[in-house]
Amino acid sequence: MVSRTVRLALGERLLSVGKLTFDSDGRRQFSMFRYDEAWLTHPQRFALSPSMPLSDSPHIASGSRENMRAALPYAISDAAPDAWGRGIISKSLGGAPSELDFLLAADDRTRQGALRFLDEDGKPLSDADPPVPRLNDLEDLRELARAYELDPDMARQAADRLIGFAGSLGGARPKSSFDDDGVLAIAKFTSENDTMPIERVEVATLRLAAKAGIRTPAARLELAESDRPVAIISRFDRGRGVRIPYISAQTLTGIDAREGGYYTDIADAIRAYGLEPRKQILELYRRMLFTLLVSNNDDHLKNHGFLYGGNDKWLMAPMFDVNPQPERHRHLETGISELSGNNPSVEAAIEASPFFDVDRDEAVSILGEVLIAVEQNWKSLLLEAGLTEKQAKIYASAFDHHETETARRLVMPN
Repeated sequence: MVSRTVRLALGERLLSVGKLTFDSDGRRQFSMFRYDEAWLTHPQRFALSPSMPLSDSPHIASGSRENMRAALPYAISDAAPDAWGRGIISKSLGGAPSELDFLLAADDRTRQGALRFLDEDGKPLSDADPPVPRLNDLEDLRELARAYELDPDMARQAADRLIGFAGSLGGARPKSSFDDDGVLAIAKFTSENDTMPIERVEVATLRLAAKAGIRTPAARLELAESDRPVAIISRFDRGRGVRIPYISAQTLTGIDAREGGYYTDIADAIRAYGLEPRKQILELYRRMLFTLLVSNNDDHLKNHGFLYGGNDKWLMAPMFDVNPQPERHRHLETGISELSGNNPSVEAAIEASPFFDVDRDEAVSILGEVLIAVEQNWKSLLLEAGLTEKQAKIYASAFDHHETETARRLVMPN
């Protein structure tokens, strides 16, 4: 049995929060977190997540062969990298990294949220090199990510170079942290496996969401004239010299990732732990309708996030990772409610409106606003993002489909 202990701190001031002890014997992994007494009495104290209430009792997490990532408490696991970053770390470190290895290999400067992990001397772990790339590094960075995908013999070498500024990030697609004129952002690259203009469409869809009245991060394209553009998405958990605590909807709801969840679960969690819950639930409902109308199939609970809003309350983060899919088989990763499961049905969303404290007339009114924004802008925004007419036509079925017809009928019954 190997046991390691790290200290947890918050933000640029490195406010001491607690201690994490991680144990592994190669087959099992589990951890114990305990808040510091100083944090429990600190005037700015708050619980890292609802499942980790402020007390001097330990919080235990245990991984299984089916879900080893459960070896870290959810709020701490949210600071660890996901598929893309984990792949880079695995190749760079070699062997079979533990969940703590993945967590600590991520660069302290770019790790998601405000949690920081310190050694015995109080120094942040993994202050990796090289520095976060800037605009003039973008073409070289894009080629490095391409080499990582294309050449197995170069993958280890590329991983060693990428780990400092790409190892902290999640999702399955190639990406890197990016210094956008002093503000931290994410650079998302076109993958060598892409047959569709994914990055162009993501930027266009975020702009479309903003027109539908949804908060989104700033998004733009660089190297837009090339055949492999880069999407630059602002980090909403950062400002100039500020780190904002962040947790996923999975953590806020406490739902096991393997079980999935429902938008009604998120609404319930907002009622219990959200800042201005009525306002947030209304926006969640609007986002759900938008997801249905643009055929977004990447709306799992890790792709809904919350920022700390003060007074032990959480505020829904701007919408992110929206990926329209022009395909016949449409589904939701996060279902509307237990009544409709993962069926992407506009009618089910309207019927479920009481679960979001919205009456039917208001629900139909919100649907009408989202429908108008999508119908009037989807094609022009795709073309503005650099899609050809042929590519826009391929994507048309993501924005104009059976549920669009249902929405029109509900909004304009006569």
